Amino acid sequence: MLTNPSQALIRNSELFQQQKVLILNYEADTFASQCLESASHVTALAFDFNHHQTLSPYASNTLECYFGHQLPNNLANEKYDSVIIYFPKAKPLMGYLLHLAAQHMAIGGLLVVVGENKGGVKSIAKLTPAYFSAPIKQDNARHCLLYTSYLTQAAPALLLSDWLSQYTLDTPLGQMQICNLVGVFSEKRLDQGTELLLSHLPDNLNGRVLDFGCGAGVISAALLKSNPQLNIECIDINAMALASCQLTLAANNMQAKVYPSDGFNQITGQFNAIISNPPFHDGLTSTTDIATQFVKYSALSLAPKGVWQIVANRHLPYSDTIAAHFGKVNVQAENNRYKLYLHQT
Repeated sequence: MLTNPSQALIRNSELFQQQKVLILNYEADTFASQCLESASHVTALAFDFNHHQTLSPYASNTLECYFGHQLPNNLANEKYDSVIIYFPKAKPLMGYLLHLAAQHMAIGGLLVVVGENKGGVKSIAKLTPAYFSAPIKQDNARHCLLYTSYLTQAAPALLLSDWLSQYTLDTPLGQMQICNLVGVFSEKRLDQGTELLLSHLPDNLNGRVLDFGCGAGVISAALLKSNPQLNIECIDINAMALASCQLTLAANNMQAKVYPSDGFNQITGQFNAIISNPPFHDGLTSTTDIATQFVKYSALSLAPKGVWQIVANRHLPYSDTIAAHFGKVNVQAENNRYKLYLHQT
């Protein structure tokens, strides 16, 4: 089943006839594979690891699938006849995607931007940099808009530092440097939930520790600041978050294992502790499925005498799920917005 933006692209597949196409930030479907009915070759770069997992089984000689915030080094200078961008859920990411697209286009190359009407795509004219022609609306279908533009002049080199904000964060465990790339949630201050969690960390943490949904790496950096001996693994589904986390760790002279995982699917073995301010959004939609699956697989991944501690919005239905998988619910602390749950085996 194709998403609405992908259906809008299929309607305009003549744009890619016999072309070498690069697709950026694609969604959880197989449009990139179906695009080969028109295009001669497709390279697809996912910024969401779940979307990469959806498409990668279809990889072939004419369909290359990658996950990350940019193409691998061997394709750094590769040029494409046309580049398709799916307008991102996090609007600030669009500027980065446009800059990245320009790195892989020759002058006169075609840019196609598609997005849902309610997702911010109507702002594309204001977001498009001067090295592209003014975007022209080509189609309005499936509750989506599709725009085309052309590269009119060479874009400046893409430097990740140009899309990074770095700031000092005060936490209950001391000051640290946080690096945050566009598209990764950050308020440039410690949010109330994470502050609640860091104020009540168990003092018996040891061994292998999982930071689930690591984001920019605030929790991992705080844990390592309090106990540098911890073997922390930072996982996220978002490529920009993983890159941010690596930069945060480097800025604080810390080390941890940072890798993508779709839920617990890429995790092996058990952990002595799972510490998290877990995500509960899928795109723009709040969903309880993420919370339910997180608790279920946390229980399976926690080692004997392990520590499981998470902070969550009060309105999320964690209590019943925790009781079902851990046997009891222990609310360690709370405030008017968040609850801190603790389980020790």
